[in-house]
Amino acid sequence: MKYFFVLGNNTALSIAELASLMDVKDAVLVAADFLIVESSAEINPETLITNLGGTIKIGIIREELSAPFGRDIILQNVIDLADSKKQASREGKFNFGFSDYGARVFDKKDLGLRLKKHFSEENVSSRFVVSREKTLSSVVIAQNKLLTRGIEIILVEHENKIFIGETLAVQPFKDLSLRDFGRPARDDLSGMIPPKLAQIMINLAQVNSKDALIVDPFCGSGTILSEAIIMGYKNIFGSDLSIRAIEDTKKNISWMKELYKLNDIKFKFLVKNVLALSKFVKAESVNAIVTEPYLGPQRGQIDFEQIIKELNSLYTGAIKEFCEVLVPGGRVVMIWPVFYGNKPITPNFNGFKVINFLPEFLRDNDIIKKTTTRRDTIIYGRPGQKVFREIVVLEKE
Repeated sequence: MKYFFVLGNNTALSIAELASLMDVKDAVLVAADFLIVESSAEINPETLITNLGGTIKIGIIREELSAPFGRDIILQNVIDLADSKKQASREGKFNFGFSDYGARVFDKKDLGLRLKKHFSEENVSSRFVVSREKTLSSVVIAQNKLLTRGIEIILVEHENKIFIGETLAVQPFKDLSLRDFGRPARDDLSGMIPPKLAQIMINLAQVNSKDALIVDPFCGSGTILSEAIIMGYKNIFGSDLSIRAIEDTKKNISWMKELYKLNDIKFKFLVKNVLALSKFVKAESVNAIVTEPYLGPQRGQIDFEQIIKELNSLYTGAIKEFCEVLVPGGRVVMIWPVFYGNKPITPNFNGFKVINFLPEFLRDNDIIKKTTTRRDTIIYGRPGQKVFREIVVLEKE
């Protein structure tokens, strides 16, 4: 079966996350935001997408047309797909919409009106859902019930073929927004990692057992640990130098447990310095460390040379502690700051090797190369930001 994944803003990071969870060696990157993956194993899109921070839609390719293909051939395949979906759906108005990806722009208005005419001739009540954008967003799809009482049809042309697909799941935007803006304790001044990025980082750690110990020694307001328990992990530990950070983490974890009815969670939070981590965490007891450490000052006049020197010292000391408490083969998924126009952070990570999840055949892709580094890490950020994030995955040797 061929599945498609509509990717987030950072193509490399989205693909790396997918590659950490499934086999993508037969993947085809059609556009910056569209990946087709051939899989011998059936996946559950509705379950998978709730744990993916870097994927916006998941669907399946229903038809694959080879050239030459005219408007009528495309229309007939669209009609056949919509008819089969309508037959499987419950009674009532059938809603449908289109999105296209890649270089070719399909005449979605013409297809939609002709499909609506077909339904009218079949005495089927239907509604053609449109958007001002080239593609339908997760919000539009959910609000118009295209997954439950209709269909979103995907159209893509690539290398003399047209792929026609059906969206099966979209990112749970309401849940993500609630977890980001609805939690009881927020610290906007210190900065907070987005829940979607936290999900990606946890997936990159590749922790197979839900009972494994996951540690965040710079836990802040607890975003990473909160996402970990939502993803099913039951054993977490957080520490931070800030008393307020630990109190905020406790409030947010309690709120998440109540909101999602989570039970049997083992957790411990301490006000501690990361440079003494091995003194209060047992040696070789931790399966993964997932963390966004102190990234330096975010405002005002910054002496970049001095702050980079200080962060190199802090991160080197922290990584040394991580090596003490991690099991052999344990992972560190860590963020390092990238200060625009300055030299990169270069901490010592003796005892570790860098893990690069990106498939070899995609690493030279121009889209991928825009956000990857020579040391096999991925840069995350948006235009205009003064400080970008470098996602670093280390494995204890």
